[in-house]
Amino acid sequence: MEHPLNISMLFPADIGHTYWHVMMTFLVMLFTLFLGSIASRQGSEIPGRTQGAFEMAVGAVYNMGVELMGEEGKPYIPLIFGIGVYVLFSNWMGLIPGFLAPTSNLNSTIAPALVVFFTYQAIGIKKHGAHYIKHFLGPVAFLAPLMFIIEVIGHLARPMSLSMRLFGNVFGEELVIVILFMLVPFLIPLPMVMLGMFTGALQAYVFMMLSMIYISGALEEAH
Repeated sequence: MEHPLNISMLFPADIGHTYWHVMMTFLVMLFTLFLGSIASRQGSEIPGRTQGAFEMAVGAVYNMGVELMGEEGKPYIPLIFGIGVYVLFSNWMGLIPGFLAPTSNLNSTIAPALVVFFTYQAIGIKKHGAHYIKHFLGPVAFLAPLMFIIEVIGHLARPMSLSMRLFGNVFGEELVIVILFMLVPFLIPLPMVMLGMFTGALQAYVFMMLSMIYISGALEEAH
């Protein structure tokens, strides 16, 4: 079902729905870079409202990262924060009339999920070397072959879980808002929009938290 105000209607039909999500993704990336350039210039000793908001957001993510990943996880907090900002603005874009949320397309959600997957695997190998394989063998030697299969399946399911959870929630929210807009075309369902903003922020938080948990697991010693 197309968004009633979707300006992709202005483009030829053969461009396709996926290409429209790619365009939305580039818009989110440009806006994120623009916001980052503004944040980098906020260096006043007496912070104003904008700088205070930036510092509060960064401080909250930093504290969560240290709490979940420990001191060794500090170098990876900027990456997780960047992904979280991307996910947040992607979720919110679908609430703007005429736009689509990039995260309402599975291709757009699996990309950051794969980044997290390959990142924490690389971190585990860098931290433990060949001993990282112990994370997949379990605590009991004679069950190691079975545990290896189970652990591999579990790790491969993580990016699918991250991407499907985000995609399902955002797509569902967009669908509900579209249906309400069709039922009440002259009154934008503001309560649902406000709920969408909250759940969009919540989904970004969950994505960051799970990413940090995966990195924490890769950093800790196998038992």
